Amino acid sequence: MTQVFEPLGKRVLYFYQVLGEMTILMGKVVYFIREAPRNIPSILTQMAIIGWDTLPVASVMAFFVGMVLALQTGVELQKYGGQNIIGAIVGHSMVRELGPVMTSFLVAGRCGSAMAAELGVMTVYEEIDALKTLDIDPVRYLAMPRFIACIICVPALVLYSDLIGITGGALISNLHPQIFVSYATYYDSLTAALKMKEIGIGLTKSMCFGGIIALVCCYVGFATSGGARGIGQSTTRSVVLSFMLILIADYVLTRLLM
Repeated sequence: MTQVFEPLGKRVLYFYQVLGEMTILMGKVVYFIREAPRNIPSILTQMAIIGWDTLPVASVMAFFVGMVLALQTGVELQKYGGQNIIGAIVGHSMVRELGPVMTSFLVAGRCGSAMAAELGVMTVYEEIDALKTLDIDPVRYLAMPRFIACIICVPALVLYSDLIGITGGALISNLHPQIFVSYATYYDSLTAALKMKEIGIGLTKSMCFGGIIALVCCYVGFATSGGARGIGQSTTRSVVLSFMLILIADYVLTRLLM
């Protein structure tokens, strides 16, 4: 019995330990937000990395996701004569689910992994300890700017991705001979179904997802140990954990905001 329950107990204790440490980190980050005006250059640097540098990849991703969504749904709807509502389906799907989730996955994979690796290197090579020696709080100096940049840039990227995805859906709906929906019909269907509530839900989700990415990646970076191999493991762990928490948070927020 001991051999069965001891490993399980260790995993449960480790889970609650990580949960508690991440909660403490979140509390410190929220507390140090009041210091944001003194860290504007760091915040702008992180916003450029997370937002501006991600635009090309986000454009390609959103455009082809919108095209594939319009193609698959349009061909099926055409069998029943319902292709005129394709704009509503593409817009609703992009704004409420695909835009926030896919864009957050992209940010977590591209920027979150870099955050974890950068902070992991600083931790392993004792740069974090050096900051503490200089009476500089690592959370204020490193985590807080990344958190603010994430909760600002991820919603902005989601809005941009929604627009590009809807444009891609309109293009394939009009050009594909088996579907052929005019731009006017696509736009009318889109505006009839897409209300400010849906846009607000998507932005709320994306802001929460941005906070999750920043907190997870900063926590994993600060907890890195074991040299180069530990840095690689932390990078992988940050992305996997971010993906899992984004999906869980997506369900919870969808349930609460329905």
